[in-house]
Parts: sequence; C-alpha cells; structure tokens
Amino acid sequence: MIFDTHAHYNDQAFSEDLPEILSAFQETGIGKVVNVCYDPDSIDRTLELNRQHPEYFYCALGIHPSDCGPMTEEILEHIRGRLHEPGVVAVGEIGLDYHWDEPAREIQHHWLRRQIQMAREEKLPVIIHSRDAAEDTFRILKEEGAEKTGGVIHCYSYSKELALEYVKLGYFIGIGGVVTYKNGRKLKEVAAAVPLESIVLETDCPYLSPTPLRGTRNSSLNLPYVVQEIAAIRGITPREVEDVTWQNAMRLYRIADPHNLAEQKIDGGR
Repeated sequence: MIFDTHAHYNDQAFSEDLPEILSAFQETGIGKVVNVCYDPDSIDRTLELNRQHPEYFYCALGIHPSDCGPMTEEILEHIRGRLHEPGVVAVGEIGLDYHWDEPAREIQHHWLRRQIQMAREEKLPVIIHSRDAAEDTFRILKEEGAEKTGGVIHCYSYSKELALEYVKLGYFIGIGGVVTYKNGRKLKEVAAAVPLESIVLETDCPYLSPTPLRGTRNSSLNLPYVVQEIAAIRGITPREVEDVTWQNAMRLYRIADPHNLAEQKIDGGR
C-alpha cells in the first residue's frame, strides 16, 4: 500500500469529485493520506475531511510561509488547541519561501520559529516547506532544536549533500512527482543517495503531477508513477519502495495503528 504523506484535498480543486477519487484509492493501492493545512481558513476543512473519511485521512495543522503575514499569537493558540483533535499527526506546513518578496523574511522567520516551538511543546513532528531558502531553513531548524520534533522536508528541492544532513537530524525527505521530470536531475540524485528508510512519498496535490501527467491536476492516484521512478533509480522493486516508505510514514507521523485513530501516536506522542 502507498502512504501519501502530503496532500491538499482541502483545496477547491477537489470540491466536485473527491468521492470519485476516494473510491479509486483501494484499486490503486492508496492506503492513507495526510491532508495538510496552509492558512487559517483551511483548518476547519482539513479537520472536517478527517471526520468524514477517517479510513483514509489524517491531517496536519500549521500556517504556510506565504500565508503567515496576518499571523498572530491568537491564531497560533487557536491552532495549538486544535492539535489535540483526532487525526492530527503533525504541525505543518510551515517554513520559508523566498520565491516571492512577501511576507518579509523576518516575518517568515518569526512564525517558523514560533510554530517549531509549538510543535516541540506539543510533541508533534513538523512538515517543512522550503523554497529558495536552503541556508536559512537549515539554520533555523538547528537553532530551534527541531531535531527534537522530527519531521519531513516536504517537496525537497536542494542538494543530496544537504538532504543527508537533514537525515542526520532525523528528518525524512519528501519525494513526489518532480522526481519523474526530465529536469528533475537533482531530485533523482537525492532519491539515489538518501537511505530508502529516510524517504517518504507525497503528491502535494493538486500540484506537481508526475510525468506523463505533468500540467494536469495531481492526486494520490498518480503516486505509482513516483514509486516506479524511485524503484528504477535505486534498482529495486516497486513493492519494496511501497513497503519501506509506508513504514517510514508511520514512523514520521508516529502512527501505531493506521486504522485506530484513538491510538495513533507512538514514541514521542502525547
């Protein structure tokens, strides 16, 4: 079975046909998905999806760096209070994004630090978004003791050398559709260099569909393409990729039994 560790079924792109997508999960081999929050407005939708479909969904709550401009301590405390609801397995996605000029970098730094601190206090792993911000992301995670939370570098886009440094901190490397792209050389190198036990699968859907579906709406149903690519890069079977990354996702999110939300956290859990 395949575990999609990062998806956005809370996005409007799935407002009309989510039931049809979910009905194809079993046939395609999709077992579990973590829906990831990105702004305050997506919190309720993310939690509601878990309540509606606990057989498939877990969730993560946090504020994306591109949406942290209006962030306040009151919003942070609201998120903290909801981290105790059933199905919540991580704080995220949080991080730094320098692709755009706003919010200011100082604001992004502040709220990344505060959300890491919250995750550390609540004993939850973090989902880290980092774009064009390699040095600052790694530095802040080190300064905030983020190795104590554990987590995943989502949609990894940097060098294999830095990926191995994150692995030393106990972090997982999130690999999705980009690994299938002709111009995805760096990520292919990462997929070959990082121990398989430190890799997790993700879609970031509705974004980043793999080849041959690039440019269309992504979904968990496309993850077999990613599995096949990683298997080819590493010279192993797709089944091995599925099995090992499933167990990795369970360790990442500290899930004891994926079918029992009441006992979903193991070592490090609340």
